[in-house]
Amino acid sequence: MPQIFKLGSYWVYFWTNEGEPKEPVHVHISKGKPVPNGTKVWITKSGKCSLANNNSKIPEQDLNKLLRLIEPRAFEITRKWLEIFGQISFYC
Repeated sequence: MPQIFKLGSYWVYFWTNEGEPKEPVHVHISKGKPVPNGTKVWITKSGKCSLANNNSKIPEQDLNKLLRLIEPRAFEITRKWLEIFGQISFYC
């Protein structure tokens, strides 16, 4: 699972087993080390974040801060997704 970046004690990463067909561009977030069912955040075509789920049970205040920090890096995330998975689609 490629780590994209770390924000404090939270990891922002891709899970490499995304199935076929590949899901749209998204990242997972977890505190400490990556986990298979971490919080999932869609990256939209306009570069915004859309919360899919909060499986990692990240406190709301932390989650809102993380989303604000991830959005400016949407282009970087999308570029990295393309490098790793070879295709791009967006949830919305």
